[in-house]
Parts: sequence; structure tokens; C-alpha cells
Amino acid sequence: MSSTGSGRAGPDPAVAVRDLRVERGGRPVLHGLDFAVPRGSVVGLLGPSGCGKTTLMRCVVGVQIVKGGEVTVLGEPAGSAGLRRRVGYATQSPALYADLTVRENTRYFAAVLGAPRSDADRVIGEVGLGRARDQLVGTLSGGQFSRANLAAALLGAPELLVLDEPTVGLDPVLRQELWELFRELADRGTTLLVSSHVMDEAGRTDRLLLMREGRILADGSPEALRARTGERDLEAAFLHLIAETAGSPA
Repeated sequence: MSSTGSGRAGPDPAVAVRDLRVERGGRPVLHGLDFAVPRGSVVGLLGPSGCGKTTLMRCVVGVQIVKGGEVTVLGEPAGSAGLRRRVGYATQSPALYADLTVRENTRYFAAVLGAPRSDADRVIGEVGLGRARDQLVGTLSGGQFSRANLAAALLGAPELLVLDEPTVGLDPVLRQELWELFRELADRGTTLLVSSHVMDEAGRTDRLLLMREGRILADGSPEALRARTGERDLEAAFLHLIAETAGSPA
């Protein structure tokens, strides 16, 4: 078992992963991961670029070929047809159409998902793009583009949101605003799994999954991580865990 946590999060978690293994070109990418994501929480998936965060998220949404293990999402196997409207996924490379406006994009994706047409304006308002709703996506700033991508993921009011580095490239003010939105969504009952390689975002989560080289180094709350390592700074705590792991016998 790779996780240093219990791998449990109470009854009926939003996501339950057991002995998840992924290979690419015959090389292990994820090494037998075990963890669970509690419902209605903001869980941060943190670690350096290339540690396996995106691969893990692809497993959760059911678009990654796995070598072995189980991934259960909202009580169903990951990728099940019944999860299509219950899970929102925002990738690092958004599939938005640059020659359509923000509203036209959201209306298009609402139609694809079978969500109400009125959802387009609702999600645009939730991500703070009301004034840019009639602007071509190709002319948006980086922060606006990230918000438009998030708006598409919010269509249909999914129970689980899987967000792959949604704040990458954003200035501190925009990152703060997005994390406030994530908290509001969680307070309404949505579960969020948010990846990042920015360690100062770790403290905004209810729970952390710290990854390195396809393994989970820690699974717990920010405070539990601080208590375990004796470090108040979460980046220092992460480095402490890396050193601890490197010094442990194979």
C-alpha cells in the first residue's frame, strides 16, 4: 500500500481508489495507490510536475487505461455512463472554441451534456465572467480563459469536480478568487479534487494527497501533515516527507 494514510474516509466516499496501478510503455507510472475522497470536501492533489497527478485524475474520470486496481466514483466504476452528468472535468488543455463567445461555448457544451440551456448563464455568473459573456474566447485573458474552462466543467451542477491545475499561470488575486469559489461549491455539497504543483495552495484544502514519482507520500489534513513533520510551512513539510522517504529502507 502506497498511501501513508488509512485509505478510508468514512462511509460512501465520493471517490475510492484501491491498489491502482498504471503503466506507460511498460514502465510503472502509478504504484498501487489507495485512498478515498470524502463527499463535500476540497481535496488537493499536490506534487511536482510529472509525479502522476494528471494520470491519476484521468483514472478518476475513467479515460485512462489502467494495469490493475479499482476506482469507484459516486458509487459506480469510474467511466460508467451513469457518471456522465455527475462528474465535471477541467483539463489543463481546455477544449473551448476560440471563435465562439463564452456564452456560445457554454451553451454548446450544455447541449452536449443534456444540461438545461439556462445553465450557460448560471455557470458564467458563478465564475465571474458576466461582463465577458459575449466576448470571443480567443480574446480572453489567461485568467478569463481559466474561468471559462471551469464554467464548462460546472454545467449540470456535477456532484464531483475534477480540476487539473486550474490555477496554473494565474496571478495571486485570481488564484485567491478561484479558491474562494471552490470553497463555496464545497459548502453546497460538491466534492472537488484539485491538482496543483503550487504548495501554498495546500493550506486551502480540507485534505491533501501529496504525490511524488507515482506514489502518495501523505494523505491527511494540512494540520495533520504539519503535526507529523513538525513543520508549519507546508512546502517545508513536503520536503521533510521526501527526505524521510529517501532515508527509509526499500
